[in-house]
Parts: sequence; C-alpha cells; structure tokens
Amino acid sequence: MSTETPQIGFVSLGCPKNLVDSERILTQLRAEGYGVSPTYSGADLVLVNTCGFIDAAVEESLEAIGEALDENGRVIVTGCLGAREAEIRKTHPGVLAVTGPHDYEAVMSAVHDHLPQLHDPYTSLVPPQGVKLTPHHYAYLKISEGCNHHCSFCIIPSLRGGLVSRPAGEVMGEAERLADAGVRELLVVSQDTSAYGLDLKYRTDFWGGRPLKTRLPELAGALGSLGIWVRLHYVYPYPSVDELIPLMASGEILPYLDMPLQHGSESVLRAMRRPAATEKVLKRLAGWRRQCPDLTLRSTFIVGFPGETEEDFEQLLEFLREARLDRVGCFSYSPVAGAAANDLPNAVPEPLKQERLERFMEVQEGISAEKLQARVGSSMIVLVDEVSRERVVARSAADAPEIDGTVIVEGDWELDPGDFIEVRITAAAEHDLLAVPVETDDRE
Repeated sequence: MSTETPQIGFVSLGCPKNLVDSERILTQLRAEGYGVSPTYSGADLVLVNTCGFIDAAVEESLEAIGEALDENGRVIVTGCLGAREAEIRKTHPGVLAVTGPHDYEAVMSAVHDHLPQLHDPYTSLVPPQGVKLTPHHYAYLKISEGCNHHCSFCIIPSLRGGLVSRPAGEVMGEAERLADAGVRELLVVSQDTSAYGLDLKYRTDFWGGRPLKTRLPELAGALGSLGIWVRLHYVYPYPSVDELIPLMASGEILPYLDMPLQHGSESVLRAMRRPAATEKVLKRLAGWRRQCPDLTLRSTFIVGFPGETEEDFEQLLEFLREARLDRVGCFSYSPVAGAAANDLPNAVPEPLKQERLERFMEVQEGISAEKLQARVGSSMIVLVDEVSRERVVARSAADAPEIDGTVIVEGDWELDPGDFIEVRITAAAEHDLLAVPVETDDRE
C-alpha cells in the first residue's frame, strides 16, 4: 500500500444546504487523514455532491459526473440526485458508488471501500470549525434537514425526507466554534427555517449550562449574543416570524429576511400547495417595516406555473408593486421529474413564460433601482469580502453573499476580508452601491 496521503477530488453543486453537506464530508475526510486535491489529475478518486431539484440542475449534475469520469475515472456520487441511483447509472454506469443526500456514513463507507484510509484518524489535524468551502469570514449554519411541506412543484421531501431539526445546543456549539475561528457572519439555512424545532415539539435543550428552547426565535436570540452578523434564509411567514422582528430592530440579528413567496395570485398558490393569503402577507410585511424600518426583504417567485392565466400574472405584478421587496429572484416554471405539478392541466407555453419573466423583472428592476437610489448619501457598516489595489468589495446588512448586490469602496485601503468598516454611499449602480469610507469623507 502506498505511504502517500490518499487524495480526494471534490465537486460541490447546488444550494447552500448542499454546500454544508459538502463541508461536513470534507471535514470527516480530513479527520480520517485524506487529502483534498484541487485537480482531477491529482486525485485518487472524485466525490461529486449533486443537486436534483430541477431539470437544469439534474443536467448540470450529470455533466459534472461525466466530466469527473472522463478526467479521473474513479467517481463516487452523493447528494440529492443520488436518491435517483437508477437514473445516474443509466447515464454513467461506471460510477463506483451512489449515495443519497446527507447520508454521511454511506459516503464515508464508499470512500473506505474504494480508497482505504492511510492512518489513524486521531492523528489528523482538523480545525475546530471543520473544513469550510466559504471564505474564512462567513459560513453557512444548517439548522435542520428535510421538509414537511409538499409543494406541488418540489420533490425535496422525497429526496431529503421530512423535517429533522438539530438540537439547539448542538447548533450553538457549532456557531461558537465558527465565531471563535474568526467567522464574522453566519448565514442560517435549512429547507424551512421557520419550522425549526417543530419535529422536536420545541423541546428545551442546553447551551453553556443554560436552557435553550429548540425554536427559531430563541435560537436566533442566542446566535445574536455571539456578537457577529446573523442572517436568516428560507424563512416562511409562520406566526413565529413576528417574534424575530424585535431582534432585528434592536440589532441582535441582521434586519434581513429571505422569504420565498413564489407567487401573488391565490389561485396559483393553491395549485402550488402554498399558503394562499396574499393580502395577509402584505399587511404583515407593512407591520414588520413599521417595527423595523431598516428591514430588507428578499424573495423568489415562479412565473409560468401550469394554469397561470394573464389575470393571475397581473395579480403577481400588482403584489410586487405593493410589496416593494428589496431583493427578488424569479424563475420560469420548469417541470421536475416526480413533482405533482407535472399532472396539472393548462401548461404555459415556453415563449409566454419567457415573456412574463421579462415583464416581471422589468417591474422589479424599477423598484430595486428606486430603493438603491434612496440609499445614496446614507452611512452604513459593511463587511469586507475582497480587497484589491483598485477597490474593496464589501456587503451591507442588506446583501447576502453571491445572491444580492455589493458595496464597492473605491480606492486602495489597508483592509482585510472580514473587516467591518463604516462607509458613506456616493452612488447607486444597477445592482451595487458605490461608497467611500466615512473617515475619508469627513476629512474632505
């Protein structure tokens, strides 16, 4: 047997929840003495963590598996698409093994079978926070797996199972280790963040010898006590969300909610098997903004859902105009193998989907431009992401990494990624803000 450290190549696809799975697998690999190769040629085998949510993601995953097979030849597949093993093996019969999502033991068992570990895991050096794929100053914190909803366009419950919440004490232990390692921002993710603890009947756990209820408002408050940015993603408008707004208004957690609303027509929402109370949602958004004027609301929508009429689409546009959301993503409906929505009548033609998508984005771009322009002249604290000789790329409380805009601080400043600085906004671009440090502005 070779005395060289066995090397694993790793390809991670899909959403931040999948990224957390990748980080856990990489942490275990490092704990057991495996090295991680940045190239196919330097790897003894390749792990591909796949996404299988929509057809485009399936295609991307199958292409990534094929590339890994072509470049390396020894491939283990895991992740959401792994739940459809027959489909993978039909396209790529040469893969060594296939495991489903968040099945860490099965992944490691497959690795052991095809690339035995070299030495005792207790002699390996792994940082306390584990191996991360994000920059050192921010990290995703996954608080639960799976989902209890059965939206007609989604197959996540069949891929990842029902809701399984992590005990609050375990989550806080990981959060503390990340903060101690220099992480300045935690991005809380799950499939349904608002449902956290429901499966455990919100039982009381313990953190630092103190009781802590396994429920989102209590967890958010505890995370806020760590003194770093805490950003919430995938928060559905459950009644408990009302309890989060005071935490945002007081600065304990970031005034930011990523809330996938999907549509503004109640008939389409019912077909999606989503909560259909748009008027109530608008009233709640208005109430939250009164309590926390700095609140940033992000959402995603689907246009061209089966049965969506022109009247339904106009209702969506009207909802958009009334809600005046800060950050919005929109997708045209794409059939997903196994989703109940595939059986719905009156499919929307593809050209009409694209036309509606363009009209949707035109309305939202006007709203977003107004909101960005309103920030010109204001001061804000930003978190530095990148530093170059010409400029600094940072983010405000309103900007999640990779999906929202940035704040460009022009000039050569002695800063490092992870630094917090105060800036004054000087101009607004299409998606980003331009700024100068407040100290510089004051000296002029």
